[in-house]
Amino acid sequence: MKTHPYLPGLHLPRARGKVRSAKERFAAELEQVKQKSFSQLGECFGRFIPGHFLSPSESGTSSRRRLFSKENTFWSFFAQILDADSGCKEVVRKLQAAVVEKGQALPSSSTAAYCKARQRLELSTLESIHQHLSDQLRNRARGDLLNNRRIIVVDGTGVSMPDTEANQEPWPQTKSQKPGCGFPQARLCGCFNLQNGALLSYELGNKKSHELMLLRKQWDTFEAGDIFLGDKGFCSYYDQSKLRDRGVDSMITLARRKPVEHAEAVEVLGENDLLIHWSRPKWNKHLSYSVPEWEALPEKLLLRQIKVIVDQPGFRTKGFYIVTTLLDAEAYPAAELAEAYFRRWDVELFFRDIKTTMDMDVLRCKSPEMVRKEIAMHLIVYNCIRALISEAVRGGGKVRRISFKGALQAVRKSLALKEPLSQLANLPV
Repeated sequence: MKTHPYLPGLHLPRARGKVRSAKERFAAELEQVKQKSFSQLGECFGRFIPGHFLSPSESGTSSRRRLFSKENTFWSFFAQILDADSGCKEVVRKLQAAVVEKGQALPSSSTAAYCKARQRLELSTLESIHQHLSDQLRNRARGDLLNNRRIIVVDGTGVSMPDTEANQEPWPQTKSQKPGCGFPQARLCGCFNLQNGALLSYELGNKKSHELMLLRKQWDTFEAGDIFLGDKGFCSYYDQSKLRDRGVDSMITLARRKPVEHAEAVEVLGENDLLIHWSRPKWNKHLSYSVPEWEALPEKLLLRQIKVIVDQPGFRTKGFYIVTTLLDAEAYPAAELAEAYFRRWDVELFFRDIKTTMDMDVLRCKSPEMVRKEIAMHLIVYNCIRALISEAVRGGGKVRRISFKGALQAVRKSLALKEPLSQLANLPV
């Protein structure tokens, strides 16, 4: 019953309108569902995802012709991640709308068939689609720093999920939490193209998985000529040496070693800019690589150490050291390296786009297999939005000037109102 806005105890009479019949209520509901149909998803994003990934299999569970075919299930899952309301029931309503638009019989409103179809969708298919999107976005943007070389920024983050025994096994909660009082925690390490924000690769681990170990599984993401950008968690003699052997330069924050003083430097390149030697670490059982791998490392690495002084008001850090394999001070001035490192903060914004804007911070699936699929689908949708942004600025402009959240809202509005996506060119920052 409606109440007075200033006198909550005073009830107001409800204005009674004409009672609608069941047929009229159904017609109104159907019209609302039509406005939220996902039938346009294939038109908007199909050019980024070739049809052969979603074609029926020759045999097996994905070979039958059914309502929740491989293609329909994928786009239903895609719509679930894309929509602000990501419930399974809403997805089924959208599928009903798409079926009715084609003049076919209205399917059941139960979510059971859709949930079983998601279980049939192979994780390998989603990983192949993500890899295809990453390859498309790999060289789509080149930066204005460091001689236009591609910069790959790496960082890690955590996600939680429903507290089930199945999820607790691969992703246990912390020991400080009593059983039943915490949630399984997974750790995700991703490699992003700094210029356009595309997620090039990722690895999933648990709370015991160090980001450095997850990065080593993604070394094939790097190509000769790339620049690896990371924080102090990636400061490692072994990794810098191995990446250099692949033709990949690195730029990281100094950690676990003392800064080299001027008197110990190989050469002074400028103010707070030194050419230095790092000695190979002594062998101990706590190293993350074997004795043969340690013996294969060079005894010394020639590196460049730059002290960056932060005088920006509001910044907690007042100074830090960058260690890099970019040794040429003329080709890579210290000020330009510092500016490039400041942009490393963008990776935190990329993870915010995925976890907060796309609501991946707390997952919904109750089994490890489905959790992995849910994460993969979030990252597919993320890269699709990044691909749209890249297309919007292809004629001119900077990707950094376009808001990911604004792009996502524009896509949602375009799909709901059936408007073109041309407004992506004028998104808010």
